[in-house]
Amino acid sequence: MFRRPKTPPPTAPVTEARKPTLTAAGEAPDATRVLSELLARPTLEGILEGALSQASVLLGGDWRGYAILRRGQDRVAGVFGYPKALIGTPLSGPWAPMKPRVLADGSRELYEANPPELHATLDTCGMKDVRLSMIAPLSDRGRALGALVLDRTSSDGISPTAQEAVTKWAAAVAPLIGVLEGREEWKAAARQITSSVVEAVESQEFDALGHAQAVAETSLKLGRAVGLVGRDLDELWFAATMHDLGKIHGETGHPQVGANFLHGVAHLTEAQKAIRHHHERWDGQGEPDRLAGEDIPLYARILAVANAYVRLGDLDRVRAQAGKGLDPRLVAALEKLQQ
Repeated sequence: MFRRPKTPPPTAPVTEARKPTLTAAGEAPDATRVLSELLARPTLEGILEGALSQASVLLGGDWRGYAILRRGQDRVAGVFGYPKALIGTPLSGPWAPMKPRVLADGSRELYEANPPELHATLDTCGMKDVRLSMIAPLSDRGRALGALVLDRTSSDGISPTAQEAVTKWAAAVAPLIGVLEGREEWKAAARQITSSVVEAVESQEFDALGHAQAVAETSLKLGRAVGLVGRDLDELWFAATMHDLGKIHGETGHPQVGANFLHGVAHLTEAQKAIRHHHERWDGQGEPDRLAGEDIPLYARILAVANAYVRLGDLDRVRAQAGKGLDPRLVAALEKLQQ
C-alpha cells in the first residue's frame, strides 16, 4: 500500500458541492448554510459552481449557468447544469459592459459575439435553446473579475426582487473569488519563476536542457496513477522540477543542497524531503540516509522512478531496477502508463 506524506486535514471536506435547499425566488438564503456549501469545494471552480447554484435558487430554480473570468481573455471558469467540457472555453458575450442585465432575446448576443467556429460548441451545450438570460457581474473593489451568466429555456420573466437578490449575491461572493483567483495567479507565477531558474541552471550543461520538465511530467502521471490530487500534485511538481537544482554547486551532494533551497518554505516541506531523498534506494544502499523501502518518502520514490525513466529512456532498463533501486509497485504503475 502506498504511504502518502501526512498532511493536516483540510478545513472543509473536498467533496462534490451539495445541492442547495430550494427557497422562494428572491428569498434571502441562510448565510451559514450557503457559506458551508461554497467552502465544501474550496477551489476556484468549486466556488464558482456553488455561486451559480445558489444564484439559480434565488431565481426560483430551473436555471443553468456558467461563470466567466477575465484573464486577459474572457474564459469559462465554472459551470452549473452545462457540460464541464465548456470550462476553459474563450468566450465573448453580453457581460462585457459589466452591468446587471436581463436578456429577453435568448442567446442571440452570445452567438453574435463569437466566431462561427465556436457555434458548434455552443450548440452542443444546448445554448441555442436559451430563451432568457441574466448577467450578474463579479467585481471586487472596482476590479472587474467576470460575471455569472444564468440561462433558462423558458421565456418566463424574472421578478425585480429576484434580479436584485442575484446581483447582491454576485457582489457578495466576488471578494472570495478574487482571493482564490489571486492565489491561482501567484501559483502560476511561482511555477514560471521556478521553471525559469531551473532552465538557467540546465543551460550550463546542454544535455540537461528539458530534463526537469520531462521528469516533472512523468512524476505527475505517476502521482495521479497512485491517487495523488490537488496540493499533493503541486508539491510533487515542485520537487520534480527542482530535484537537480543543487547541481549549481556541483554533482556531489546535490540532493541535500537542492533540498536546502526549500528550507523554511512551509507549504513545500514534502517537496523538500523528496529532493533530499530522491537518490535513496529501495534496497537501502542509497544516499544520503540509506533509507529503504517505504521509509523513503513517497514523493522521493516517485521522483526516482521518473528520473530513471527519463535518463535511461528504456522501460526494460527501469524494470531491471525494480526492487533494487526503485519501488517495484511504482515501476509497475509506470509500465501500465506506457501501455
